[in-house]
Amino acid sequence: MRPLQISPETAVKLSEKLGVPLEHLMHMPQHILLQKIAELGKEQTNEDQADKKDGQ
Repeated sequence: MRPLQISPETAVKLSEKLGVPLEHLMHMPQHILLQKIAELGKEQTNEDQADKKDGQ
């Protein structure tokens, strides 16, 4: 399995957001990485909607 084809900056940011070591991230299967990114997106959307409701 070859490492993911992402920039070093992107890899560092994803590693921090996902809470996984950089080495694990770079060798993570692409379908699992995409699933984790989707979960992060859902969490962010839910937080944004909650913030909008609190602000109104």
